[in-house]
Amino acid sequence: MAKQTVSEFVIDRIKQWGVSRVFGYPGDGIGAFDGALGNLDKTGDAPEYIRPTHEEIAAFMATAHAKFTGEVGVCVATSSPGGFHLINGLYDAQMDNVPVVAIVGQQGLDSLGTFTQQESNLELTFADVAVYVKTIVSPEQAQAVIDTAFRAAMTRLGPAVIVLPHDVQAMPAKEPAVAHWVARSSGAPASARIRPADDELDRAAEVINAGSKVTFLVGAGAQGATDEVLEAARKAGAGIVTALRGKDVVPSDIPFHTQQVGLLGSLPSLTQMRECDTLVMLGTNYPYGEFLPASGQARAVQVDLKPEQLGVRYPTEVNLWGDVKTTLQALLPRLAQKPDLSWQQSIADAFQDWEKEMRTEAMVGFPDGANPRRVFFELNERLPENAIVTADAGTTADWYGHHIRLRRGMRGDLSGRLASMLAAMPYAVAAKFAYPERPVICTIGDGAFQMLGMNELITVKKYQERWPNKQFVIVVMHNDDLAQVSWEMRTEDGNPVWRGSQDVESIDYAGYAELLGFKGIRVRRDEDAGAAWDEALRHDGVTLIDAYVTRNAPPLPAKITAEYRDNMLKSLAKGDPLARNTVIDAAEAMGAQAVQRVKDALHLGAGDPGQRE
Repeated sequence: MAKQTVSEFVIDRIKQWGVSRVFGYPGDGIGAFDGALGNLDKTGDAPEYIRPTHEEIAAFMATAHAKFTGEVGVCVATSSPGGFHLINGLYDAQMDNVPVVAIVGQQGLDSLGTFTQQESNLELTFADVAVYVKTIVSPEQAQAVIDTAFRAAMTRLGPAVIVLPHDVQAMPAKEPAVAHWVARSSGAPASARIRPADDELDRAAEVINAGSKVTFLVGAGAQGATDEVLEAARKAGAGIVTALRGKDVVPSDIPFHTQQVGLLGSLPSLTQMRECDTLVMLGTNYPYGEFLPASGQARAVQVDLKPEQLGVRYPTEVNLWGDVKTTLQALLPRLAQKPDLSWQQSIADAFQDWEKEMRTEAMVGFPDGANPRRVFFELNERLPENAIVTADAGTTADWYGHHIRLRRGMRGDLSGRLASMLAAMPYAVAAKFAYPERPVICTIGDGAFQMLGMNELITVKKYQERWPNKQFVIVVMHNDDLAQVSWEMRTEDGNPVWRGSQDVESIDYAGYAELLGFKGIRVRRDEDAGAAWDEALRHDGVTLIDAYVTRNAPPLPAKITAEYRDNMLKSLAKGDPLARNTVIDAAEAMGAQAVQRVKDALHLGAGDPGQRE
């Protein structure tokens, strides 16, 4: 029997770390490792190998796998260009605090520093993005590097990079010797169940118990702690706001959960931030300080596993370094039951009014295309149990935040702090591999879909037969515009839209899907959106909904500021090429918002949602 190579040892070791699937793209710099994967695949001893159409997609898939499963995501690429292509997806893992290990090929040891083809300083390249990066330079070193990479990714919550030179890949594996300079490492993970000290928990409880208007801001770091979050909120009489990536942590049917805050958030969430006297931040690094309470307004407690991110968003009084579930389990006995729940009830009442407003805005008709809100509203009305929904950056995230309500058991995610375009498609495909029995829905803009999303329909075609439930739906928001940036040009900078940068070439996305053998559905009118979702969700296969929506529907914040208004007027005065339709569509949307708020104030119903106001 042939002696095990370093590549075979690496594969066996990462399997011991629980890796069942890797996302990779081949090349000669990683050739011996890929060859070992192929040989082991024949005997059933290799992790499942998924090859998308681009290394960047592989890294996003590994990140999404980690987000959706709680496991370490793994991606593999060749030297230099392959490794460079991974970087955007690895930054997504770094900025959203999820564990990923990247295995990257390198030229042979003797070539390092000699300017040979595809030889570059990969350790320096990955130094900023990775929590740990190291080149394996000898067979005896492999064990320690692999184990350290996985432990670092899991405990420091970020990507680790293993650089594997081509010649080392094929060397005979060696058991680490009992010798000076030789590390014999452990393959056991380190516990991340960190519990703060009793006196710190006492201080946090004192702050929360003293508050009369308590608000919880819950992020993705509270994943797995849903029951503890809800129990603590009920005892504290708290309202709950979720960060966008924490949307699926708290079920949407909790009446005092007011969804998100900020540009894509709700008015009740903003009201909570403006009026609370106590803020409890649970597993979130929410980056938009202008939507947090004023300094000195609220006493604050933060719980997070990333100690360097404690106390950097708001002047918190107590910072608890710990995982949310374990910390709340220790904190709960210290929390007193609030006898007065009027704050929590007022929040629930306000959110009912907000939901009427969202329905009203979704029913507004526009003269130049379907209302994008209507597309998301109709999806939300039909979300299947256990559905997984991914959203892309841009206005897609706005409509996702405003209209999608994830019930218990549903999942949703997107590229968070990095907010990279195109992530929705690899996220959705990775989710389908992780949960092949569940329906997956990808919501994406046409600009992002043209980046690499269209390519990934080819990946879906390649692998769809592996999925027992083949229901996979992509909705492309077809407005021929990089819409979020267009609106940011207007409302942030007071500049008119520059069509040279903003226009997206229009193509028949449904037709493209049909070329690949998938179902294509076209939505051109608001009243067709519901039927399109019914058809797509009945189909046991891949469906692409090509939604021809207006480019001028404004992603209205919950409260329009003077700056937002003034910059918009400046952009129009400078000669926005889309001014006429922009004014008409924005007036329609803002008018519907204003009318519904008057109705809410007068305690009138939402009326017939199909009627124009």
